Amino acid sequence: MAKPVIAITGPNKGAFGPRLLVAWAIRLYGGRPLQLRPGDEQFQHEYDGVVITGGHDVEPVLYATEPEVEPKYDSARDAFEMKIIKDALKRNLPLLGICRGAQLLNVACGGTLFQQLHLHRVKTSNRWTIFPLKTLYKSDTPEAGNSLLLSIMGSNPSKINSLHNQGIDKVGQNLIVTGRDADKIVQAIEAPAIPFVLGVQWHPEFLLYMKSQRAIFKALVTCAVNNQH
Repeated sequence: MAKPVIAITGPNKGAFGPRLLVAWAIRLYGGRPLQLRPGDEQFQHEYDGVVITGGHDVEPVLYATEPEVEPKYDSARDAFEMKIIKDALKRNLPLLGICRGAQLLNVACGGTLFQQLHLHRVKTSNRWTIFPLKTLYKSDTPEAGNSLLLSIMGSNPSKINSLHNQGIDKVGQNLIVTGRDADKIVQAIEAPAIPFVLGVQWHPEFLLYMKSQRAIFKALVTCAVNNQH
């Protein structure tokens, strides 16, 4: 059987480190990474799963809101990845959104974002860190009882990192929250009607030395393999 091809999206410039780490994790579990950037026409590529990586803030116009902070957006990337996400959802492809990717997944489903997340922090620090210094608590609501996050990482609190300005506010249609931090800020969303759609607000690619974080990529590739049957 051919190795499943996993598309990894990113900007036209920069972000080589995170994309390299994601590609390494995909290869580790038997997938074949395919790097895609704005300007690539996704319908000319065949792939079995998608990872939307992190980066600049999502432009507020996409969720009908005025900018609250000094703009640092990538409109071309936003448009490109929105198409990738909507196509993946339509085709029920395994989809992992990382940080900005989770936010864009939420916006693609009609949700909104907090633009200044530091205003909503009380118990947690707003400091950026690639190290696992923050805690993820899995949701214990009935709708999240059989979540991907629980099946991948277990029910105990997990250590995560934090590298984001924005965060999920209103949750998009057909998505549920499956993880939050100590301030109840959304850290994980899923689309339970699709076998694998997961958005995580942290960066698991920087935590590959942790088995629980590698397991996210393993689960993605495994689902892509199953879809090939």
